[in-house]
Amino acid sequence: MAQGLDLTHLDTWIRRHVPEFQGPLTAEKFSGGQSNPTFKLTAGDRQYVLRRKPQGTLLASAHAVDREFKVLSALSSTNVPVPVPVALCEDETIIGSMFYVMEYLEGRIFWDPALPEVNDADRGEIYDQMNQVLADMHNVDIHAVGLSDYGKPGNYFERQIGRWTKQYRAAETTRIPAMEKLIEWLPNHMPEDDGRVSLVHGDYRLDNMIFHPTEPKIIGVLDWELSTLGHPLADLAYQLMAWQFPRESGINGLAGLDRADLNIPDDERYIRRYCERTGTAGIDDWNFYMAFCFFRLASITQGIRKRALIGTASSPEAEAKAAMVEPLSAMGAAYTE
Repeated sequence: MAQGLDLTHLDTWIRRHVPEFQGPLTAEKFSGGQSNPTFKLTAGDRQYVLRRKPQGTLLASAHAVDREFKVLSALSSTNVPVPVPVALCEDETIIGSMFYVMEYLEGRIFWDPALPEVNDADRGEIYDQMNQVLADMHNVDIHAVGLSDYGKPGNYFERQIGRWTKQYRAAETTRIPAMEKLIEWLPNHMPEDDGRVSLVHGDYRLDNMIFHPTEPKIIGVLDWELSTLGHPLADLAYQLMAWQFPRESGINGLAGLDRADLNIPDDERYIRRYCERTGTAGIDDWNFYMAFCFFRLASITQGIRKRALIGTASSPEAEAKAAMVEPLSAMGAAYTE
């Protein structure tokens, strides 16, 4: 048993399903992350990554590692950089929950959007890379890569608001007035459905990307648990939402920083470049998209709070993240004014 992972049964399964895996099997759990526990597997000179569903009582439709495996498989044939998926195990008797194994990528993960580790030139390139990969993802032909059934087409925001309201109610621990305001406001201010449907990541942010060890280049986009077919502006707004946080908020943002001095694009420039790359004429109703993203993240974070209370959260930082529900909902509610 290695940090909650039964290596005896896993060793037998992995040698049947993962090519060229030889030598004693060891596992090391990655720190961070609130969704699916993730481990680095090593046997001889081979390294892979295993992602599993948490054990215990889970919210409906959460922790869908089989969906992650499907989208990684589909994107492996595109110019969207992802780790190559290797094998999926739906037999929960092997380690106690469903899991999959994928390629291990050696590179850098940045946790602070101010990117203090790199120089000005690389900082600008990193932001441009994030913009390019986001546009490439939204430009993927979902039918050509076999993802036409990956989600329901149309009415994305209506369905998402319904889903995350339901998830929030299932995980609710106390009444939060700002969340109540968002739950009431969002359905009444949805833009008319324009018919745009693309693959959306659902959690597109800096620390869900692996960068080349020395170059400002994304080599893998991670954590596809929340991906589906939906409206691309949900991803764009979600990424920009994270930059609105003050530095001391507990979620690193860019508020109060001189972006020009850091060679980081402002929101308008980033949006404009994305629109150029996706052929989008312009964006109306931006406040709605931002309010929606704050609401959705607050609902996700409330799920973390609930899991922390019942003891199934996968990270020791779960309780600290759970404290963000009220600030997130308050920032979202500000966009409704």
